[in-house]
Amino acid sequence: MPDSRETLTIKAFVTGYPVKHSRSPLIHGHWLRQFKIDGSYEAVAIEPASLPDFMNGLRSGTNGFVGGNVTIPHKESAYRLADRPDDLAQELGAVNTLWLEDGQIHATNTDGFGFLANLDAYHKGWDRTDKAVIFGAGGASRAVVQALRNRGVREINVLNRTVSKAQELRDRFGSNIFAHSVAALGEVSAGAGLFVNTTSLGMDGSEAPFIDFSKLASGAVVTDIVYVPLKTPILKMAEEQGFSTVDGLGMLLHQARPGFEKWFGKKPDVDEELRSLIIADMDVHA
Repeated sequence: MPDSRETLTIKAFVTGYPVKHSRSPLIHGHWLRQFKIDGSYEAVAIEPASLPDFMNGLRSGTNGFVGGNVTIPHKESAYRLADRPDDLAQELGAVNTLWLEDGQIHATNTDGFGFLANLDAYHKGWDRTDKAVIFGAGGASRAVVQALRNRGVREINVLNRTVSKAQELRDRFGSNIFAHSVAALGEVSAGAGLFVNTTSLGMDGSEAPFIDFSKLASGAVVTDIVYVPLKTPILKMAEEQGFSTVDGLGMLLHQARPGFEKWFGKKPDVDEELRSLIIADMDVHA
């Protein structure tokens, strides 16, 4: 029997404030066309003070959406307003994916899924390492630390200018997370098989300080969650020092997959056509 949802117009959204920069409508629009689904995915700018009303509209069905994505600055507020955040979301204290089920708002966070799927796609075997270095302890690092811990990386070293923020990640995610100042980079890099930049350094072509990757393990991978520009200053430095790199665009693309499946009932793939579509948009708005 065909899925009855394909005969109806299914509406999903991304909300943030501002949200016009979001590329999520391009991603989901590509998949809607690919599967020939009668659906829509739209960007909805919601001021923080209006988010509770928007969530109530989702819960009651009055705004017509089956679910959607949440981006900055609403991820933590949406977590608090959701009825059924899953275990991942509860540990993170933030969500990015919502769906309506039995009159309740369910919620999860797929950023960690997207991060791991990107590494798996572009550098199989990266997870054989027991040691990782995470640069930065802001909100973006939470999902990365959680995902690496859940994948089985036994030693995760978080470096941050304010060590207390890195310590918060240890308090949240467990004793195999270690907090350090940025000055400890050389020491904690020794033998690490993965380096992740979760800071905004190098975003939109801004400069980044020189990083010496020489102490990383032979065959280590350097990745950056920043994807504008695609090849960030940190990735360039790593390549020049002989290390493999994985850019951050795939994290954005892969994190969108679970939500699409929840709302539209089809499991999408991240293919080169989608990647090229987003890169072309990045070029236009550079």
